[in-house]
Amino acid sequence: MSIPASRVPLPQAHASPLRFVTAASLFDGHDAAINIMRRLIQAQGAEVIHLGHNRSVEDVVRAALQEDADAIALSSYQGGHVEYFKYMVDMLRERGAGHVRVFGGGGGTISPEEIAELQAYGVERIYHPNDGMKMGLLEMIEDVVARAALGRDSGLGTRDPERAGAPLPHIDDEIGIGRVLSALEDGVFSEAELALLRKQWQSGLPGTSESRVPGPESRERRAAPVIGLTGTGGAGKSSVTDELLNRFLAGFPQMRIAVVSVDPSRRRTGGALLGDRIRMNALRSPRAYMRSMATRRQHAATNRVLKDCIAFLKGIGYDLVIVETAGIGQSDSEIVDLVDLPVYVMTSDYGAPSQLEKIDMLDFAELVVLNKYDRRGAEDALRDVRKQWRRNRAAFQLEDEAVPVYPAIASQFNDPGVSWMFVNLCRLLRDKLGLEATHPAAAADPGTLRCDFRPHLDTVLKEPRAAVLIPGARVRYLAEIAEQGRALNAGIERQAEAADRAQSLWRSLRELDDPPLPRQLELYAADELLQPAVRSAVAPGAAAADATLGWSEQLPLILRQSYKAQQDNDDAIVFR
Repeated sequence: MSIPASRVPLPQAHASPLRFVTAASLFDGHDAAINIMRRLIQAQGAEVIHLGHNRSVEDVVRAALQEDADAIALSSYQGGHVEYFKYMVDMLRERGAGHVRVFGGGGGTISPEEIAELQAYGVERIYHPNDGMKMGLLEMIEDVVARAALGRDSGLGTRDPERAGAPLPHIDDEIGIGRVLSALEDGVFSEAELALLRKQWQSGLPGTSESRVPGPESRERRAAPVIGLTGTGGAGKSSVTDELLNRFLAGFPQMRIAVVSVDPSRRRTGGALLGDRIRMNALRSPRAYMRSMATRRQHAATNRVLKDCIAFLKGIGYDLVIVETAGIGQSDSEIVDLVDLPVYVMTSDYGAPSQLEKIDMLDFAELVVLNKYDRRGAEDALRDVRKQWRRNRAAFQLEDEAVPVYPAIASQFNDPGVSWMFVNLCRLLRDKLGLEATHPAAAADPGTLRCDFRPHLDTVLKEPRAAVLIPGARVRYLAEIAEQGRALNAGIERQAEAADRAQSLWRSLRELDDPPLPRQLELYAADELLQPAVRSAVAPGAAAADATLGWSEQLPLILRQSYKAQQDNDDAIVFR
């Protein structure tokens, strides 16, 4: 017998990390305050799902439902905070998540009268600058965490009793799905219950929509494929995931997709920053569901219950599950055992070509994405990665176009490299699912092709074209301007030092009553710069110098005349 979502027990306080959704409100670009707060919340051992700035109420509430958050922490400095917070409280109650505590702050923007009004309406607490002066930042965050923990305890009785006899949640019940995933993550189910649930997930649950992935007519239901994206930290896995999600949703209008994103837990505090949602622009679609998870263990890029979470999402009717791991090292390849199609995301910053021989995922990845192709040296990296892929598989006869290593710039809108990679990814999925070139159901019902993994995209261009404002050769132009400014300043310093020294010498000569000393800022007379012996030697020929020449031009001529006079007179010219 399955366990109803409304009866899934919530963990006791401190049994598992508290989960916070943090963001800055709509039209608010001031994210410095919320960044400080979410770091302090994370340091208290909480898991923080950070959404960034300029987030609507719908974005925040939907994230809280999908993530099964205990609390929401917001900063609002743009005005309109009364309407914003009230709308959020109303939406949480409307969607059955009234137990989620809402915290906020806005400096002096939110007046004490407005704070009292919002807290009376249902906001747990709005913090004023006076609170910060009395309590300090650390005590404020401790108060937030304590109130959220109290909310988790009181939330045990907030489940809807009318759904007590319902099966595991429907695909449209985001809050129910989030609770089941939390129960799996927190280890609430016994082994006997898990064994029963796994069988149900594998066979398909009653009351849930059947998979819309076409398959052989002899089978009523086909399991959804699972794509696993892994790679080093900062390689752009979240951006690639968002681009894939966007193309799947646009290419297959009826497709339902679940995304599970894993980030590492902090070893010292147990907290975690789950920040992949900040890169996901396609999550506004009601056909996309995302859950962020912490590893809750060390030296691993996945969660212990990730396999069960994937099976659960497949079982309730999602057509595709995308798993994004935490950043991995050279020897990590755990994701290969959990997914149908492993994808390795990397950049050109891997070091020497010999480092590629140490990357375990190049042995197992069925598709490699060379992201950030606009960086210097990316073309050489593409050549080296393709060579290594051939070596690993002893497939030296393959042409470059046949090697599944695709350059991409995932941060660029409608990047042709990502589109070409997406088309080939769909081809691999068709091979995995055993879909015919022309599916029999297409003639009877064209609508069944909505998830046939045959996208209609323009793939004339297959490599990314960097559309950047600053060319690659001039990416350091600001540094060059700064260097030029520093060089000018250094030159001015040298000139100032020389001028200071010259003035000191002039004062010394004045104290010594030097007869030919000129006035300040004036030059010595030309003939005064020569020693007396030289002056007498060149005097006869000095008149031959062109009077129209300047002193700098006369001096070499005078010196040559003095040398000639020396040879003629065979006298030594002594320079003191």
